[in-house]
Amino acid sequence: MSLEQVFSIAGGVAMIGWLVLLLAPAGSAWPGRVVYSAAVALAMLYAALIGAYFSRSQGGFGSLADVAVLFATPGVLLAGWVHYLVFDLLVGSWERSEADRLALSRFVLAPCLLLTFLLGPLGWLLFLAVRHVRMRAQLVRGSSPA
Repeated sequence: MSLEQVFSIAGGVAMIGWLVLLLAPAGSAWPGRVVYSAAVALAMLYAALIGAYFSRSQGGFGSLADVAVLFATPGVLLAGWVHYLVFDLLVGSWERSEADRLALSRFVLAPCLLLTFLLGPLGWLLFLAVRHVRMRAQLVRGSSPA
């Protein structure tokens, strides 16, 4: 199987996880299991890619130039991409779980998830801001998060 095929499969697995996060009903337990299963599968792929390509690559983590050389190896570059897929998916899963806990509307959560999917840390920051506002509002009303 080519690295391009592996890239496509990994993207498809991650996309299933994101669609579940976006579309599954609030309060359901099964979306978390689906997303964690996808993340575990992708993490196992990551481990395989690191095992297969990391020792064959040049470069390292000591400087930006070293990282550029490291990621010049296509298998390591793919591993780096899978790394992003896994962690962004896990952050999205946490956002969904927190949204359920705080009874946030899916209309409020969806932009956060979409931004996390597209630009990881920016979506997480948006969610943290939304979460902060929601928690303050609940404190002002005298109710606490579940």
